[in-house]
Formats: sequence, C-alpha cells, structure tokens
Amino acid sequence: MTRVAAIDCGTNSIRLLVADADPKTGELLDLDRRMTIVRLGQGVDRTGRLAPEALERTFAACREYAAVIKEHGAERLRFVATSASRDAENRDEFVRGVLDILGVEPEVITGDQEAEFSFTGATKELTGRDDLTRPYLVVDIGGGSTELVVGDDHVRAARSVDVGCVRMTERHLLHEGVVSDPPTAEQIAAMRADIEAALDLAEETVPLREAHTLVGLAGSVTTVSAIAQELPEYDSARIHHSRVSHDRVREITEWLLRSTHAERARIPSMHPGRVDVIGAGALVLLAIMERIGAEEVVVSEHDILDGIAWSVA
Repeated sequence: MTRVAAIDCGTNSIRLLVADADPKTGELLDLDRRMTIVRLGQGVDRTGRLAPEALERTFAACREYAAVIKEHGAERLRFVATSASRDAENRDEFVRGVLDILGVEPEVITGDQEAEFSFTGATKELTGRDDLTRPYLVVDIGGGSTELVVGDDHVRAARSVDVGCVRMTERHLLHEGVVSDPPTAEQIAAMRADIEAALDLAEETVPLREAHTLVGLAGSVTTVSAIAQELPEYDSARIHHSRVSHDRVREITEWLLRSTHAERARIPSMHPGRVDVIGAGALVLLAIMERIGAEEVVVSEHDILDGIAWSVA
C-alpha cells in the first residue's frame, strides 16, 4: 500500500482525501475524507479575479488540511485546482499561497485532465458489475464547470463546459448582488437556455446519447440524492451508488427553484454553503438527463478526488 493525499480545489469547495492505495487490487482505503465550502470562485465570472476574502477562506482550509496530512504521514501529495483558478487573472497569488502552506504547487489542470480524473475516480470500482451497462456517461457538476465524459474502461471522449452551480447562480439568479428568493420564471428560462447551449457544444465532440449508464458526481448530485432519500442528515454511505429516477430529479429540481432560501436551508442534509446554488446544480443534472433520455442517475461519492489519489499512488 502507498499512503497518498489528494486535494481537489474547485470553484465552490476544497476537498481532501488521505488514503492507502493498493494498485494490485484497485482498492482505495479512506483514512480521512473531508470537504470545506470556500467559494473560491466568488465573483470570478464578473471580475475575472479571485476575491481576497475567497483566497483567505481557501488558505485557512489549506492550513487545516496540512495538519491532517502531517498527522497521517502521507508519502505523496497532489493538489489539483480546477475552473475558478484556471480563469482568474491573479491566479499566481493563489499558487504562491498554496505553495507556502502545503509545500506543493497547485496544478491548474485542463478540462480534459479534470474529466480523466473524474472518470477514473467514479468508475474504477464499477468494473465487473453486471447491473450497469457500459458505456458510462460520467457527469461532474462543479461550481464553475461541468465535465462530461463517455467511456468504457477508459475515456472515449470528454468535454468541459462552463456551466456549474456557482457560475449559473451568479450569472442568472443574482439581482442587485443578492440571489433571487425565489428565482423568477425568466431567470430560470435564461439559465436553462445557457445550459442547453453548453450541452449542444459538448455534443459536438462527445457522443452523450450513446451512453447506457449515467453516473453523477459532486455536491449538487449527492445533495439531490440525499433529498430524494429524505435523509435526516448527510450520509455518504447511503448516498454512494444510490439511484435517483428522472421523475424524482425533476420533482426535486422544480421544488428547489421555486423555494425560498429559508425553505432550502431547513433541509437536514443540505450543507449551508449549497443553499443558494443547489437549484442551479440540480437544473444542470436534469437538463443532462433529459438530453440523453436517462431514466435514472447512479450517484457516486467517488469522483475527481479519488482519481487524483490514484494518479499519485
């Protein structure tokens, strides 16, 4: 076994995995897995820069993670940064801060690399299952972008498109700096049109409709699963490999988009950092399901973070 640490820093959250990896068996044994909402992408779509307060929230999480990595004695660490830090003019400030705290430079990866890691993390443990027909469409709905990957044992085609739960919320649901409570029909329609245009772009290179099994990753999808199961609290074990029907996703999405902030905040499985952006994330998932005619989504708690861990094992 090799003890590794992986950090995935996205637009909305930063996550850590410390695990023992056994390449011979394909087993990844979790020692510590945690997530912090830092909203690194706050305002990036509008200003093109990482906000000072967003950087400080992220650096505070990095300091916490550095202590955990040291405690477990991980032999190798890889830090991957995604959409927000790809887009920002002042990303050098972000790189310097991470290097000072963790001793490694964040790798600002391409959308294609992001897709490869997501696919590996989500499908490695599905090998040999006869209840899930390949090819898979792995969909990773992040804060700033969504990765769509079609593949069997390996990636066949992938595309990253700039529709994520934070980006869509900030682009379409803000009014005078405040998220609409609830959104108007016009705001929702504009957001849906943006998502559909992105899926049109993805379909130019990725055969979305050839997929037989839809696998959904990241917080928007896992939160929809938690809501569908009416969980009294967020429960990774019950969410991992759960299945949510198209009808249930549609029902939940419609409710989220007509609910108020207070109503969403009362959902017991809802992370406080997702209350304002979950409606947009759920709409991205619903649009994808409708585009490919998926009857259900298989929800995975294993995603890009696991793929990063495997890449250093």
